[in-house]
Amino acid sequence: MIIPVRCFSCGKVVGDKWEPYCRRVAAGEQPKDVLDDLGIERYCCRRMLLSHVELIDEILRFHEERESVEIRGDG
Repeated sequence: MIIPVRCFSCGKVVGDKWEPYCRRVAAGEQPKDVLDDLGIERYCCRRMLLSHVELIDEILRFHEERESVEIRGDG
């Protein structure tokens, strides 16, 4: 879904690091180097960024399909 604002374990703010992390990793940098540069040192916080799966686009697509079915009257 959407990256949590805070780490589940320690409570440190990690949500603001998601976009720079994604942008830099997509540009070809190693995730370890990006996390080090962003100041994410704790294992729990690193886990929040490394294991996050962006699903919001998939969910929105499902919602749009559902609305189009309801508008046509099929559902």
